Amino acid sequence: MNKQNPTLLDNNISLRSWATLFLLSIIWGTSYILIKKGVEVYSPYQVACLRLSISALAFLPVLVPIWKKIDWSKWGYLLLVGLTGTAIPSFMFPIAQTEISSSVAGILNSLTPLFTMVLGILIFSASFNWAKLLGVILGLVGAAGLIIMGNQVGLKGNMWFSLFVVIGCICYATSGNTVGVYLRNMKSVTISAVSFVMVGIPAAIILFTATDFMTTLHSHPEGWTALGYITLLALASTVFASILFFKLIQDTNPLFSSTVSYLVPAVAVLWGFLDGETISVMHFLAMILILLGVYLSRN
Repeated sequence: MNKQNPTLLDNNISLRSWATLFLLSIIWGTSYILIKKGVEVYSPYQVACLRLSISALAFLPVLVPIWKKIDWSKWGYLLLVGLTGTAIPSFMFPIAQTEISSSVAGILNSLTPLFTMVLGILIFSASFNWAKLLGVILGLVGAAGLIIMGNQVGLKGNMWFSLFVVIGCICYATSGNTVGVYLRNMKSVTISAVSFVMVGIPAAIILFTATDFMTTLHSHPEGWTALGYITLLALASTVFASILFFKLIQDTNPLFSSTVSYLVPAVAVLWGFLDGETISVMHFLAMILILLGVYLSRN
């Protein structure tokens, strides 16, 4: 490890880390469809609170046995990770997807590596090289290529709501850098369990006291089905994926880990294709640029 810059490891990215990156892209690329299914029944705030509450409930059995072993001097960083890595984005994306498509939300998520690099350099003392910058730029060009394909990619709606996705991306970048710099030596399961429970308990209180969730659940014909989608979103895209992601950051570095956001658009668009949307050759050319950006940003 470069002792002058604890956010970065050497350039030898293992096959396991690459496999983890691609697995995360599949899980998170699917999450936007699940969010879409959730907001068709519940409000964005209910979707967010449900996601956070279910995630916290899933982590409680993990947290209790390790409670006394946790380094609570890091509680501030853990709370920051909970807020920026989970809580705030959990609200931002459902709000955005009331006006923009799940495909566009997934595509815009590719801004995360750019913000990770910028925040890493400006705030977290990360090193800089031109290969990383070129990789980020190519990835963004590829994502932009997907956006300009036309209405089939989902440009209908109020695109100003895309700003909520941008806020979510900045939050993800903050969380990734925080884990890479201040929580590198803490187990990824511990980071996830503590941070999720910290934000999940207040979300559960809000859900049952300040929303009409129970009424919607029992009165809407798709209430239980939508709850199933959100439960899958929480357990797979939030609980399981967060453990993988934090471990990936610790094994590699925040910037490489954030490039999972370059692969997410491809998965999101694939779901669109399965839902009847058209994918052209230009889509695949854009995805090649995205993969090239991932490769260059790993250094």
